[in-house]
Amino acid sequence: MVIVQSTYAGSTTLCKLALEQGLSVLVLTVYRHLIALLVFAPLAFVLERNQRPSSLPCPALAKIFTLAFFGITVHQNVFYVGLGYASPTVASALSSAIPAFTFLMAVMLSRMEKVSIRSAKGRARLVGTILCVGGVLVFTFWKGHLMEGFVRRPLLGDVHGRGPIARKEGDWLKGTGLILTSFVAFSAWLILQAVVSGIYPARLSMNTLMCFFALVQSSTIALVFERDASSWRLDWNIQLLAIIYCGIVISCLTYYLQTYCVSEKGPVFAATFSPLLLVIVGLVSAFVFAERLHIGSLIGAIIIIVGLYCVLWGKSSDSGDKN
Repeated sequence: MVIVQSTYAGSTTLCKLALEQGLSVLVLTVYRHLIALLVFAPLAFVLERNQRPSSLPCPALAKIFTLAFFGITVHQNVFYVGLGYASPTVASALSSAIPAFTFLMAVMLSRMEKVSIRSAKGRARLVGTILCVGGVLVFTFWKGHLMEGFVRRPLLGDVHGRGPIARKEGDWLKGTGLILTSFVAFSAWLILQAVVSGIYPARLSMNTLMCFFALVQSSTIALVFERDASSWRLDWNIQLLAIIYCGIVISCLTYYLQTYCVSEKGPVFAATFSPLLLVIVGLVSAFVFAERLHIGSLIGAIIIIVGLYCVLWGKSSDSGDKN
């Protein structure tokens, strides 16, 4: 999961640059999953020939379709739109709320997690979840003093405002709301992965189907909202690099690793590594974008991380339990 968060950090930074330079959100989603499908399909055909179930019942197919809808079509498109209004550091800080969202869904909806408020560790998990949600609220609504950055000028030049999404007053809240919505969908994706892995253990084949359904869903949306042919033409620039990176590293390598971790350790375990993204992206953004944070953002991020590790300590009693 450390590798997964490191690759997500690279994706967040690259995609921010590509979106600011005019790359369409839908074009990015369609192309990256076309690349992933072309990579996954032959690997799944060769390596899982004997492991793949001979037939796929309609209920299982519907679950994989839903998996693609929440984890890719909703999560990624909404996240990238939100990233156009916010900075990579804001997006990565808000990702620290993913463990809380996932934990709540696992307890309330899927019954994958059990909490006893009579035990110290059960109370720690509950308090940690409340702290994560409170930290998100502090991060979002309290700005405070603007702190000095590490560098005065962005390392890659000033790219803000040249993309398809113009910056306006209030975009901070709009971007935060969109990114949080995408992370709720991401948490649902983690929960569904655990369910689908139990009925379809062939991980490469499952990811192949997921990328196929995501490609169909995003292409259908693009036919309505992205009809300009010029948006689909690519040059040898940061936009093409972002698409190739996301297609091969994220949609192939990271999807597979994440599926493995969820099936072996459960969705809450996979979600608990999300705060690593804040550390990695925060350091990169400080130099690449010359980003400056408000004191409220810093305090909110600290509260989120403290809450996360309360949840982790409370969950330590589950070591050895798959979920």
